[in-house]
Amino acid sequence: MTLVATFLIYALYAFIIVLIIRVLFSWVSPAQTNPVSRLAYQLTEPVLAPVRRWIPPVSGIDLSPLVVWLVAYFLIAALRSVG
Repeated sequence: MTLVATFLIYALYAFIIVLIIRVLFSWVSPAQTNPVSRLAYQLTEPVLAPVRRWIPPVSGIDLSPLVVWLVAYFLIAALRSVG
C-alpha cells in the first residue's frame, strides 16, 4: 500500500507543477503558441474544466487552478496519513 501511496503522491506533485506552469504561461502569453504551454493545457484541462463549470470566473479571474491545487494538497495529506 505504501508503494501505491508514494506513487500517487509523486503523481500529484507532478500534476501541481504542470498546473503552475500552465498558470504562469497564461499570465505571460494566453495564446498557446509554445509546445510546453500546449502540453500543460492538454494535461490539466480535463481536470480544470469540470471545476470551472462549478466555479465560474470571478471578475475575470479563473479560480479553478486554485481549487484543484488545494484538493491535490488535501489528497497528498490524506495519502501520507495512510502510507
